Amino acid sequence: MASDPPSKKRKQPQAGENTKKKNKDKKKKKKSGGALTIDELKALGHQLLSSRAHINNLPILLSVISPSAPLDLALESLIYLQSFFVPLLPEIPSSSSAQRQQSGAVDGEDKDPELVFKVWLRERFDEFTNKLFEIAVSELSDDGLRDVSLDAIMDFVKLGKDGKFQSAIYHRFLHRIVRSTSSIDPLLELLGPKYFNYMDVRYFTYMSMEKIIKNFESTIMDEFGDMIRGEEEDLSKASRVDFAVRIMHSLLSRFPPLEPEKEQAYEMWILCGFNIVIGLSSKEPAKLSSSDLVSDSEPNNSKKAKNDVSSTSHIAKKIKLKFAKAWISFLKLPLPIDVYKEVLASVHQNIIPYMANPSILCDFLTRSYDIGGVISVMALSGLFILMTQYGLEYPKFYEKLYALLTPAVFMAKHRAVFFQLLDTCLKSSHLPAYLAAAFAKKLSRLSLSIPPSGALIIIAVIHNLLRRHPSINFLVHQTPGDENDRDTSVEDTRSGNDGKESDNGHSMHSKKLGADPFDMEESDPVKSNAMRSSLWEMDTLKHHYSPAVARFVESLENDLTVRAKTSEVTVADFSSGSYATVFRDEIRRRIKQVPLAFYRVTPSSLFGDAEFPGWTFDNQKFDKQEIHTAANEVAV
Repeated sequence: MASDPPSKKRKQPQAGENTKKKNKDKKKKKKSGGALTIDELKALGHQLLSSRAHINNLPILLSVISPSAPLDLALESLIYLQSFFVPLLPEIPSSSSAQRQQSGAVDGEDKDPELVFKVWLRERFDEFTNKLFEIAVSELSDDGLRDVSLDAIMDFVKLGKDGKFQSAIYHRFLHRIVRSTSSIDPLLELLGPKYFNYMDVRYFTYMSMEKIIKNFESTIMDEFGDMIRGEEEDLSKASRVDFAVRIMHSLLSRFPPLEPEKEQAYEMWILCGFNIVIGLSSKEPAKLSSSDLVSDSEPNNSKKAKNDVSSTSHIAKKIKLKFAKAWISFLKLPLPIDVYKEVLASVHQNIIPYMANPSILCDFLTRSYDIGGVISVMALSGLFILMTQYGLEYPKFYEKLYALLTPAVFMAKHRAVFFQLLDTCLKSSHLPAYLAAAFAKKLSRLSLSIPPSGALIIIAVIHNLLRRHPSINFLVHQTPGDENDRDTSVEDTRSGNDGKESDNGHSMHSKKLGADPFDMEESDPVKSNAMRSSLWEMDTLKHHYSPAVARFVESLENDLTVRAKTSEVTVADFSSGSYATVFRDEIRRRIKQVPLAFYRVTPSSLFGDAEFPGWTFDNQKFDKQEIHTAANEVAV
């Protein structure tokens, strides 16, 4: 009996130890956040919002947020954390000031508890924003969670200190997007329609992208230098660089165009961001007069309208400046070939019209035009706009254009735009006769070795050249010896050495009757001897295997005889042709009905029923009976 109480006393400490272990296990689970239920998470969120004493719940809620976390837990935690940080944004120091305060407090006497708390709070806020960036960029994130994360990021950008645009947070967000290793198309589909229509968002995006691209260029160029000497790792480096460049291009090309006629409808994401964009800093409030900020009670409507127009025009200038700097920085990067082609294909529509000074693109476009091949064909549109509208001088333009005329250009993807520009470039009446003759002759020679759709384009361009430049009409039919009368006129446009070389070539060609003096391999149109040749290829095309080509050549000959009654051919109607279009037009063509010497349908009798109405013949009855019995036998 005496030994019973001690045995009971031994059991009590074991129960206490179990409860302590359970509490420790709960704390560990809360710290990890892995075993939390939705009710427990809501309780932690309510405690965090209700009192500062539960500030330790903050790391627990942060541990729940990740792209792979359960959707309901991640959403609840994100909403509670956003509600917690939004009222504290004015009190949270910036990252740079927090570091300075922390480093100053280390060397000081005693650390201020409030300062330590604010520094710790800043670290937790940066951790929260980094998690939001990760959710927004990751392709593992749910679409709804990505949408909420993006809204939370932009709310922090909007509701920053003093109501200013928090460019630091937005810059970190864009930097994380550029560093992404997965596709960002789902994010851009949300970011573009929601926020890229606001002028201040555009302004700070262009400004941040310029900084990111310049930093990227300075750091990546060293890696490119190492890539020359590397092996397998270099391929992964190059692929990462190319992927980052593609992301930058997607960001810059996602913005809607800045249309001048809609300047009055500019929208701002942040009201104070308007002053920053137009150059009114918050540090200089004295510069804001009553005429700058027009209130609703302003009696002078004309002054208000004048200020609105000046402010919107100033916004447009500022945005165009940042737009140009961002694109120029991007075009200095080593672009992948697919991005290079996309930029050249859209530069004349999406970049040049919205630049304050498009002439700064001349180096990029002339360098692209000198490459040759498809790149030069695609660069022609932008270069042509700079030459015709912005006074760019390019002395060897026609020589490069002449060199682009190869059979490959007739199969290029952007051949339609190229041939329309080619026809436009050859429209000037100041074009020398030898240059027009060289283009006409080279196109005529190419018509023998290209598809029928290309031959139709060539016929249309040559037709327009002969109409615009009557001085080269002799090429239509020039016999050997007729070119002697035109040698002097051609020599006047060339230098002395070139003239001697061409004279020697002429003496050699004149000895060979039936030989074409035109040099197809010559890249210089002056030395091609086109003025001594003729367009005999056009006569050959009259016997082309494609009826459409043969008919078009005949119409060309008729148009030149009655020039006053005809007009130029629209090249755009033929520039996008192919084998499919030629075949489709041919089968749709109505054939003239003519009497035939055979039946279209094999007759079953000598006379048809329509020829003897009301009559029947015994052989027809007999045939019908045979058909009926044969059908019955088959059925049995």
